[in-house]
Amino acid sequence: MTPPSPLTTEQILASDRRQPDPASFGGGLSSDAEHAALRASVRQLTTLLGEALTRHEGPELLELVEQVRRLARQPDDEDLRRVLAAVDPATAVVLARAFTAYFQLVNTTEQLHRWQELTAGTEGPLAATVGRIGTALESGDLSRELLDEVLERLEYRPVFTAHPTEASRRSVLRLLRKIAETVRAAEDPRRPASQVPADERRLAELVDLLWQTDELRVVRPEPADEARTAVYYLRSIAGEVVPELLAELDRQLARIDVTLPATARPLRFGTWAGGDRDGNPNVTPAVTLDVLHLQHTSGLAELIEMVDEVLTEMTASTRIVTATDELRESIAADAEALPITWESVRRLNAEEPYRLKLSFVRVRLLRTRDRLVHGTPHEPGRDYRGFDELVRDLTLVRDSMLAAGDDLTGDGAILRLIRTAVTFGAGLATMDVREHSAKHHAALAELYGRIGEIDYASLERPERIAVLAQEMASSRPLTGVGAAGMGEAATASLGLLEVIREALDAYGPEVIETYIVSMTHDVDDLFAVVVLAREVGLVDVVADETVARIGFAPLFETVAELESAGPLLDALLSDPSYRRIVAARGDVQEIMLGYSDSSKDAGIAASQWQVHRAQRQLRDVARAHGVVLRLFHGRGGSTGRGGGPTAEAIMSQPYGSLDGPIKITEQGEVISDKYSLPGLGRQNLEGALAAVLEASVLHRTSLLGPDVLDGWNATMDLVAEQGKQAYRSLVGDEQLVPFFVAATPVDELGKMNIGSRPAKRPGGAGGLDDLRAIPWVFGWTQSRMVLPGWFGVGSGLKAAFDDGRGETLQEMYGSWAFFRTFVSNVQMTLTKTDLDIAAAYVQELVPDASKGVFDVIRREHELTLEQVLRVTGEPSLLESAPVLRRTLELRDSYLAPLHALQVSLLRSVRATPDGQDVDQDLQRALLLTINGISAGLRNTG
Repeated sequence: MTPPSPLTTEQILASDRRQPDPASFGGGLSSDAEHAALRASVRQLTTLLGEALTRHEGPELLELVEQVRRLARQPDDEDLRRVLAAVDPATAVVLARAFTAYFQLVNTTEQLHRWQELTAGTEGPLAATVGRIGTALESGDLSRELLDEVLERLEYRPVFTAHPTEASRRSVLRLLRKIAETVRAAEDPRRPASQVPADERRLAELVDLLWQTDELRVVRPEPADEARTAVYYLRSIAGEVVPELLAELDRQLARIDVTLPATARPLRFGTWAGGDRDGNPNVTPAVTLDVLHLQHTSGLAELIEMVDEVLTEMTASTRIVTATDELRESIAADAEALPITWESVRRLNAEEPYRLKLSFVRVRLLRTRDRLVHGTPHEPGRDYRGFDELVRDLTLVRDSMLAAGDDLTGDGAILRLIRTAVTFGAGLATMDVREHSAKHHAALAELYGRIGEIDYASLERPERIAVLAQEMASSRPLTGVGAAGMGEAATASLGLLEVIREALDAYGPEVIETYIVSMTHDVDDLFAVVVLAREVGLVDVVADETVARIGFAPLFETVAELESAGPLLDALLSDPSYRRIVAARGDVQEIMLGYSDSSKDAGIAASQWQVHRAQRQLRDVARAHGVVLRLFHGRGGSTGRGGGPTAEAIMSQPYGSLDGPIKITEQGEVISDKYSLPGLGRQNLEGALAAVLEASVLHRTSLLGPDVLDGWNATMDLVAEQGKQAYRSLVGDEQLVPFFVAATPVDELGKMNIGSRPAKRPGGAGGLDDLRAIPWVFGWTQSRMVLPGWFGVGSGLKAAFDDGRGETLQEMYGSWAFFRTFVSNVQMTLTKTDLDIAAAYVQELVPDASKGVFDVIRREHELTLEQVLRVTGEPSLLESAPVLRRTLELRDSYLAPLHALQVSLLRSVRATPDGQDVDQDLQRALLLTINGISAGLRNTG
């Protein structure tokens, strides 16, 4: 059973009034004094929402909202069923929109106040981490040589994916950001009284606009649309977050006498939009090029704005300061190459060398953007051929300042510009390309068949490995001259690789760095794409100097693949040809770890533990081969897909597995939750960067003895194995798929238009294996079972307790970051789970033959709740995270009516006779409830 809320009905609900006024919509927030500002902001916004409802829909709608909300929290919901059954589809649309708008406003307000609370009077994460590093240096536990070595390769890279889990439109997100900015301005104690009416008027206007904006996308987004969303956030981060964040890192490192080079890249960004082809037929080679073009024109536009801003400050005159000969010579060369620009700036700025130089930089950036737009040739000295040319120009300005002793200006705006430019490059983010391993084997089967040498498709895996290893060491072409007779698979794979080569030629070596092979089972899955890359000139291991223009990364997704990750990497690096490729890439080998499919395959306990074990194996193998391991964590937003606080996840990795560089996906609603407000973006990035620095420098060896580790490992083995057995027993039940489809709105995901990738894998039989991990989590979350985030954990923990390992479990929770983070994330998921709400879905929607599945779910939920509290020793969930617990409890008062409405609408939609179209308003209302519940729980997939 779901534990009762510790809040009373009076605390949660607004007073029971027959004629509600607009202010009653949103009442009942926590009365804790320390959250007075949050409560005041929420009440102000929801009051404005109530007024907007009344203005646009009439007072009857507001009264219905209050009635539904009140009835949804009563034990006997017969009255609620009767009220909802009488609601016509058009009214259901408005009702769903009202509750969704509430969550959108509350989310925005909470994000704003969360940032303010996190940063109020506290030491930042970087300051704390550098303080610990300083202590280690003083004690001799850390050498400066090792610190310098790690800092040289330090790199935290969030990778923005196009996975379909963001239910809100970009138009809505922009409005919500403006609302947050207005609320923040209104809370400024320095605001003059005369400004109050204007701010209140603006806030009312924005809330009214929010009500007038359609929450649902009219059409399914294309990859280019997803790329535009990524660009929107990247430009915001570049302009408003990164400059000060890197300046803070520089300041903190200076405390321990470490200088961060101006061209250091401790922070970078990546993207999958336009590059992730696995299961998405909409991502074609042409789309990849179009997205790269969009990124670079947008990135150049951002750089131009940054240069414009800095240029206005570069007023130093040679009557007062001295410019270096190098800078003066550079300006003379610019004047010769760009005479029109020279004539326009020389009269007013002839004695301002920094402004002169940056004026030329600005024009060259403009001309570079024009060259990309129009496809014209590069003109040396008049535009930029490579990004390193831009950095050299900016560095000339800074070097001149420093040479003249102007350290304040040299380490000021110009340094922030250089650091930001180096972080984002001209294209804002480095694109990863991902493709399924089977595609490459199909292409090679066609190529070998074309030359009539071997029947590649019939080879057993060991034979295939031998053939490909020999082929990698060869220089002969498989394609020959021309494309005549080349099959569809070969044309597709080679076409993609040719586009990668074209992009590298056009934009430089960092535009695409890694080719990720999903569903990697053995080394032949990597060898295959290497051979294909050789065919288009991206790889050559027999040349005097090895050519490796891109790197290759296996993606381990299922539990079985994770178990074999270590031996596979050993075999990969033991092949001489492949090892030369890694050496040519700076002795860095990237490995991607998948959380979603392993969790769907074996349950969260086995998944999280096997990912942890795989990292240990990979760490040891990489060390043995003298290779730097760059782990790429494919985490989702929800706990069932590896989600949770990023900094905690980084710190919970095995010691020594993080040695400078790391990549982590940022997916869907996680991006908007972290980066929609600049202050939160700064806080999230600083926390993650500090964790990467600390883990790389201070967590290189184990602080525990082997006996303790062996005991913890054995205990976790037991928890994972018993959890996996319980989970697989559930998913092996033939009634589970009918239950899941009936008890959740998973079939509606495809109608949500929230991503370009199909929700199901093509060509399947419609079973569980064909369903992607995102809709698997999405469905369970909507019906409040949230099963992927906890099922099996109770069985696993109980087995460990029954085996006499209770003290060990409690010791693990107190002292092991991995286990504590795992249990904390499970607690959060259990708190979001509400089986009383889920019971309504089961009762109303699930056929009798499948209802028994819910009894299994209830039993495991009760067991998991009991065992988790037994481990933590606390009386209730999230006892150590009261703010999060309170937030989730408060949301329930508005989530309950949305769930009730969703159940009612699902029942009506499914009652539509076969062959008859579902009423459009009915369908729209149902999709709106999905959107609203996603906003309320801050989760879709």
